[in-house]
This record gives sequence, C-alpha cells and structure tokens, in this order.
Amino acid sequence: MWADRHALSPFGFWLLSRGAVVLAVCALLFVLNGFMVGWAPAYQLLIGVTAPASVHPQWCAWPLSVTGWAVIPAVIGGGAGYVITEQIRAHHARAINLVLDELREMAEQSGDSGATGGGS
Repeated sequence: MWADRHALSPFGFWLLSRGAVVLAVCALLFVLNGFMVGWAPAYQLLIGVTAPASVHPQWCAWPLSVTGWAVIPAVIGGGAGYVITEQIRAHHARAINLVLDELREMAEQSGDSGATGGGS
C-alpha cells in the first residue's frame, strides 16, 4: 500500500508523508502540555486564548502556542489552497484550440440551418 502513495494527489501525498509527522508533533505537544499545565489550559494555549507566559512551565507552553498560531493554520490553508487550485485547474483543463473548434462548429451549424430553412 505504501508504494501506491504516488497515485495520490500532491496534498494527499504530503499529508501521508510529511504531514503525518507535522500532525504527530502537534498532537505530542498538546498531550505534553495537557499533562504539564492541564487539558483546558493546553487547549486555550493551542487556540490562542491564553498567553504562554501566563502558565507554568513555560518551556512546553511556547512551542504549543506557536504551533496553534502558525503550523495548524498553515496546514489548513495549504489544504484549502490545494482544493481551490484543483477546482480552478479542472475548469481550465480544456485547451483553447478545442474550445475554438467547438465554437466554430456551432457557428457553422447555426449558419447552415438558417440558410436552408428560410428560402421558400
């Protein structure tokens, strides 16, 4: 199964390879802070409600605060950006020559039907 990971989308591949490590480190920081400063303060540190300077020990609160401030939004923003890019790419997937050929055919068909239908 791990050999099939290259068949995934680029974001899916990143999420399985490097993203899993990033998310594991985030989870580890949260669990460490949950045991060190308490679960509610750890959650408040993660979402930015509590400043890391207001809890003790601060050595584990600062990395969690930075993770909640920078890393998690970056992963979510990267995922959203990838989804939006793929949607835009799907709408622009047709080559301009194909679109112009299709428009020419439609114009010729409407021109032919107008010339044959109105002469009696």
